[in-house]
Amino acid sequence: MPLGYLFGGGVGAEPHGIELYEASPLVRRLYEEISGWTGLTAEGILRGELPAGRERRQSAGTIREAALAVAVHDLLAEAGLRPDVVGGLSLGSMTASTLAGALDRRSLFTMLARTADAPGPGPADADEGMALAFVQAEDAQSPPPWQGLADVHLAGDFGPVVDGSRRILMLAGHRAAIEGLAAVSPPGAIVPLPGRDIAVHSPLRQPFRDFIAPHVASIPFTAPRIPLLSCLERGELKTADEVRDMFERNPTDPISLVDVYEGMRSHDVRLGLVMGPAIPEGILAFPFPVVHVERPEHIELAVSTAYDLGIEFAQTDSGTRDG
Repeated sequence: MPLGYLFGGGVGAEPHGIELYEASPLVRRLYEEISGWTGLTAEGILRGELPAGRERRQSAGTIREAALAVAVHDLLAEAGLRPDVVGGLSLGSMTASTLAGALDRRSLFTMLARTADAPGPGPADADEGMALAFVQAEDAQSPPPWQGLADVHLAGDFGPVVDGSRRILMLAGHRAAIEGLAAVSPPGAIVPLPGRDIAVHSPLRQPFRDFIAPHVASIPFTAPRIPLLSCLERGELKTADEVRDMFERNPTDPISLVDVYEGMRSHDVRLGLVMGPAIPEGILAFPFPVVHVERPEHIELAVSTAYDLGIEFAQTDSGTRDG
């Protein structure tokens, strides 16, 4: 019975992974490795205050988020659970690629550390922002209120909520345009996100994409060893070139959780394990049961749920590293 792993995107602004780190020597060894690759201390990755500067803060936050996701993966592997198919959103898609064997861990974390040096906005550049858009189900086929606005872009699709009444989308663009759109929309329809000052997955990230492109070009990608789903369009990434293309396009192209979980459904996934807290629990509809894994007790829940559903367990040994 196929098991899918879902990796969220976002930035780990809040402390993550402390309970797992304190409980597991395996996780402590992993964080020491990541520290050596990134120059951040293990304590800083876990709970340090994020540095000043937009891109430096983003870099440290992505390292924090990816470290927790990899730690959860390794603890599940230690317990005998290994995914049959993986996929994720944004940062999560890159973490999933690593754990599918398309690049090694050092390459992922070195790249995330390198992004700290990306150029920030200039003094004449407009402030950037993000928002969530809540679209009523009956309006799903109507033109969205941001259509035709040059400074607001569709950045992501998280799909319908559990009761099917609304669909949650993500918008990115100039902050003033997003706030102006929220002001003329029905209450709660457009919700600007405080503290989100980078218009990810939009054309405004082209300078960042140009900056990181040479580093991505130098990464020795390989074909994934297990099915790896794209979040940029519906489909599976089967070759090294396809994974590299996803890394290159990720900063500027919109993402879709629906593409990932529908891809998992096409692989007959019967249980999804969500790595870390980046995908909110209990809000979104999934076509199969999901367990969110972030703390030690969640590992036990994931294992018991998999056992109850008849998921096959792997032989456990010290070889928890897939990437």
